[in-house]
Amino acid sequence: MSEAGPLPPAEVWALEWPKRSEDLRQSEPNIAGSFRREPTGSERRRRGVVMAAASAAAAAEKNDEPAPEAEALAAARERSSRFLSGLELVKQGAEARVFRGRFQGRAAVVKHRFPKGYRHPALEARLGRRRTVQEARALLRCRRAGISAPVVFFVDYASNCLYMEEIEGSVTVRDYIQSTMETENTPQSLLGLAKTVGQVLARMHDEDLIHGDLTTSNMLLKPPVEQLNIVLIDFGLSFISALPEDKGVDLYVLEKAFLSTHPNTETVFEAFLKSYATFSKKSKPVLKKLDEVRLRGRKRSMVG
Repeated sequence: MSEAGPLPPAEVWALEWPKRSEDLRQSEPNIAGSFRREPTGSERRRRGVVMAAASAAAAAEKNDEPAPEAEALAAARERSSRFLSGLELVKQGAEARVFRGRFQGRAAVVKHRFPKGYRHPALEARLGRRRTVQEARALLRCRRAGISAPVVFFVDYASNCLYMEEIEGSVTVRDYIQSTMETENTPQSLLGLAKTVGQVLARMHDEDLIHGDLTTSNMLLKPPVEQLNIVLIDFGLSFISALPEDKGVDLYVLEKAFLSTHPNTETVFEAFLKSYATFSKKSKPVLKKLDEVRLRGRKRSMVG
């Protein structure tokens, strides 16, 4: 079999797809009983995204003069950029920058999903907006369920900025565990924290909310920390799902992050799972899936 040549650019592939499909249909022998594989749902969605991006790019090339909507969008992004330049940059990750400052007289944190140069502009705009909306909705869903999460002040769709309440005086659960292990050198004092985390995540999963990036860095303790009032943050990868598989993977991500970040705390994580099983109404199938995901992870590490 000869080696396949390089794939055409996404825009060319999308625009030529109908023609190429017709060529294939005409060249294929019409044999009774032969069949063609129908594209899966994910393939259709990917094809739709690429074709939408190509259509937007073609439309943009036709218009030499910027549309009024484009001018308004550019002006809104410029205003947002000027506002962010006056804030303190706290953290930058692969997907977003986090700023600290004041918004409408209140202490606020701003999460800005900056554009990625390696993506098509139309696709980038669509993904950035969707993930910003998903995170805002996840925070609101948490608060409606009685789970502590930052208050959403404002969502800037023009620049994909999320303005949220700053949890002043808080510490991450990661820092709290590390300081406790350094001072007391025993995991027994962390069992109360494990029970609280299990209760919070059980309630979150019962609302069919998947965090997507569960780590002890994405959990805060409000002052006074002795009360163990946990606030969940960073829902940038969150989504809604009732599947035990997705919830089991969520717990597996936490387990890998927890045990790698905090050595010799296996008993603490076991206490967390026990608390999760106690407080969750749907824990049995979720924990069963967690065991299956663990087995898959071990096989993958053995094979390399």
